[in-house]
Amino acid sequence: MINNKKILAVITARAGSKRLPNKNILPLTGKPLIAWTIDEGKKSKYIDKLIVSSDSEIIAEISKQYGAEIPFMRPPELANDKADSISVLKHSIEFYKDEYDYILLLQPTSPLRSVEDIDSAIEMLNEKTKAVISVCETEHSPLWSNTLPENLSMANFIRPDIQNKRSQDLPKYYRLNGAIYIAEINYFYKNNGFLGTDTNAYIMNQQNSVDIDTELDFRFCEIICNELK
Repeated sequence: MINNKKILAVITARAGSKRLPNKNILPLTGKPLIAWTIDEGKKSKYIDKLIVSSDSEIIAEISKQYGAEIPFMRPPELANDKADSISVLKHSIEFYKDEYDYILLLQPTSPLRSVEDIDSAIEMLNEKTKAVISVCETEHSPLWSNTLPENLSMANFIRPDIQNKRSQDLPKYYRLNGAIYIAEINYFYKNNGFLGTDTNAYIMNQQNSVDIDTELDFRFCEIICNELK
């Protein structure tokens, strides 16, 4: 609870994953991927309830072993490739009726996000800040990027005013890192998500922002975890 308002944290973990099969329960240095998020969420001094929304009995059982609640199994229509996180979160919110004031999304694909990150993002919430989304600095400036025509010509690929600039002289850009999304529930419904005029960014470091989507991401994360031991 923060500001006398209760927080429902939801870890979304469906069974299907085409690019990295069984992604959410793959052992990351000996611990299932989803368990990393459960463990950090349980340490939070603000989260009132931590649940896992999944269509998989195996994911549900592993999540229970690590201390998360499984109040329901996710219906099939919210577990296919077309199902979006907003609909999944609404399903969780509506299960508890009006019991909670904030909805917090913690995706299991961000295993290095710490409880300090979670609680610091939550502490940003107030009357003016209705939602917080985690970001990190981009690894490469988007100013060095562009689309390519069919003939692969690089004419006008880089803007003339930055062609001869060093990367460190360019402005900082940030990207969504997928680690933390939290919003006042009424605001969440009003905007059909977390982005709106009263949403602020919580800046995380790049190491904690590792987002696992492919086997390469997973192997990279393993290297970091082993170095942190």
